[in-house]
Amino acid sequence: MKLASRLARLIPRGSLARHLVLRLMPAVVVLIIMDVIATWYFTGTMSLEEWLERDLFWAMLLSQLVLLAVFGWVLISGIRSGLDSVSRLSMEISQRSIDDLQPLDTHTLSSEIAPLVDHINDLLHRLDAAVQAQRRFVGHAAHQLRTPLAGLKLECELMLAGDLPDDIRERAERIKSAADRMIRLGQQLLVLARADSSTRPQDSFVRTDLGEWARTTAAEWIARVRAAGMVLEMQAPDDPVWVDIDPILLEELLSNLLDNALRYGQGASVVRVQVGMNPPTLTVEDDGPGMAPQEAERVFEAFYRGPASLPGGSGLGLAIVREIAGAHGAWWNVLSRPAFAGTRVTVVFPGPRKGARLRRLDDA
Repeated sequence: MKLASRLARLIPRGSLARHLVLRLMPAVVVLIIMDVIATWYFTGTMSLEEWLERDLFWAMLLSQLVLLAVFGWVLISGIRSGLDSVSRLSMEISQRSIDDLQPLDTHTLSSEIAPLVDHINDLLHRLDAAVQAQRRFVGHAAHQLRTPLAGLKLECELMLAGDLPDDIRERAERIKSAADRMIRLGQQLLVLARADSSTRPQDSFVRTDLGEWARTTAAEWIARVRAAGMVLEMQAPDDPVWVDIDPILLEELLSNLLDNALRYGQGASVVRVQVGMNPPTLTVEDDGPGMAPQEAERVFEAFYRGPASLPGGSGLGLAIVREIAGAHGAWWNVLSRPAFAGTRVTVVFPGPRKGARLRRLDDA
């Protein structure tokens, strides 16, 4: 019993050492038996008179090399099988998205590796709590700022409705313009908080005809597009294009794409909204000056503003598009000069035929 308890402490259940012992011990026993049999064969059954010492030396050396090679193969295969759980853990980590802070599975790990992964899981838990606290603060702060900013805007409008000296009117208009920008920024921050995957926007998804929805939503922008000296075109198939969406979030996505086209499509004559059928696709494009290739790689970053950006923007428009598309399990891309004469932003939704790039990013 004492020996068994000592062995249990030395090689505890579920440990890599225990796995290797159980895996290698039968092979080692077989190799020892083979070595004994080979030795007995050469020394007991054969007459030394028929063998020269040199022949006997080379025969024994060859047999030992064969046994050593077999033992090495068994040892390597045993170690590789023992480290399979580590390989699976590495694969799981490499396939995770940057926003996935869920704990790692430790059930299949050896007792030597499991404590390390437990500490990593504890770190992920604390990091997730910190990220959620930061996002809640941003959302609450943006929400609380809406009321005083709306009051400030109203006071400016009341002032501008009366007779004011020119210098005071100019200042009131600047204050109103700044209040409008801050209100817009607060709305964008609230949308980012709503699109966060941890808030499960999928719970509010409804099955919607993307073509009909795009026609209705884009129609609200006709006046603004005309005021910018452009024409709004809408192209969608007659047959329904069914997708599961959050209508409020997707309306914000389309609004940001159209607002971006109006802001940066200087000199453009047409803004076009297109809906594709297979796979379901929403595209907004313009025939404006486009953007440089290096800009196209960064426009989806939060608060990034290109060299040609106009004053008044926050740099959150396409970052919101990215977050909302990700919340819908969609992928996105931007195409501009020289490949396309203008700027085209495409959002592809997961359809009935889920391919490698069309699967939902969050299957939960």
